[in-house]
Amino acid sequence: MDDDRRVLRDADVLLRDGQVVALGQSLTTAGEVVDAEGCVVTPGLVNTHHHLYQTLTRAVPAAQDALLFGWLQTLYPIWARFTPEHMYVSAQIGLAELALSGCTLSSDHLYLYPNGVRLEDTIAAAEEVGLRFHPTRGAMSIGESDGGLPPDALVEEEAVILSDMARVIDAFHDAAPGAMCRVGVAPCSPFSVSRELMRDAAVLARDKGVMMHTHLAENDEDIAYSLEQFGCRPGQYAEDLGWVGLDVWHAHCVKLDASEIDLFARTGTGVAHCPCSNCRLGSGIAPVRAMRDAGVPVGLGVDGSASNDAGNLVAEARQAMLLQRVARGADAMSAQEALEIATRGGADILGRPECGRLSVGARADVAIWDVSGIEAAGSWDPAALLLAGPNTVRDLFVEGRQVVRDGQVTTFDLQAAMRKQAVLANGLMDG
Repeated sequence: MDDDRRVLRDADVLLRDGQVVALGQSLTTAGEVVDAEGCVVTPGLVNTHHHLYQTLTRAVPAAQDALLFGWLQTLYPIWARFTPEHMYVSAQIGLAELALSGCTLSSDHLYLYPNGVRLEDTIAAAEEVGLRFHPTRGAMSIGESDGGLPPDALVEEEAVILSDMARVIDAFHDAAPGAMCRVGVAPCSPFSVSRELMRDAAVLARDKGVMMHTHLAENDEDIAYSLEQFGCRPGQYAEDLGWVGLDVWHAHCVKLDASEIDLFARTGTGVAHCPCSNCRLGSGIAPVRAMRDAGVPVGLGVDGSASNDAGNLVAEARQAMLLQRVARGADAMSAQEALEIATRGGADILGRPECGRLSVGARADVAIWDVSGIEAAGSWDPAALLLAGPNTVRDLFVEGRQVVRDGQVTTFDLQAAMRKQAVLANGLMDG
């Protein structure tokens, strides 16, 4: 995934001080040597949309077969009981799951803050797991009593939202190349915040020099709501409020029409494609082929674990490839292109051109995939990971630090965290 999309064979990758410093044959080092014979080495994958808190609410029975709006209305009361501990542990598990699937950089969209929850609950989890993190301070401000979808107990006053957005940016955002944490702003969706908050959040983000994220055009219900409430399609709504540009990326965009695709292409507005969640909620197949052909920046997102219900990014890349083939034919998307969307594509959307590449000067975010197992047995092209390859990494490096070794997370006690997660999930079920 360098600029020339080279596939190197029998090659070495030299990492030093958090960067890739050389690629080629017969490289030497006085440091540690990791033997990757029988493996494929890729850049770390990039996740552009997640709700990490949802790993505590997978496969909730009443929400298993619901469309988006009904699914949300079922889960909102459960999420309203979350505490900072729920958020921290759920983020730990979600980030570890991502790491095992080859992800080195993940965004997160946290838009509800009950019972003293703060964005730093997830930031602390990312620091412990060791992944590069791009949390966004989300928000909901229009409750049921004002015509919105969320219950009133989960919405916040808009002045409080904007103040806290500024606080977390000032406290945690690092604009330096190679930063381990950058912060964005992310009002939840057109059906849970006001136009005024969308405008004010955009002004704040641009004043602070951070990125902007929200949900857009996810399904037919979403389009109908926009037409009824705003008298326009979601693309025009976004444009009118300043929500297009290189500093903006929208999740889903399943129902973008040709004019909206053209708008996003002209403005460099990014799209976080979440194929598994879109299938799970019956939202449809996003027009990714048309977006890519038009020049829209596209990355991948696993979305929340209550709507996927997994957090495996390499599986997401395979699903993206397969859905475009279902919609447009077997030649609609190659395994190589899907892997590019999962690496460079996502990194570029998040404003991280130093990530998602295996090239000199890129950050030392590297995934090692063992293709000697049964998943790839008989494969004529080991680099075609999405056609025949493992769903978990053997080894993973983030900023040169080993986060996964021999298929096991090395940075914290995952088993203990999973036991804690089980206790918390059982408590939510008992309630």
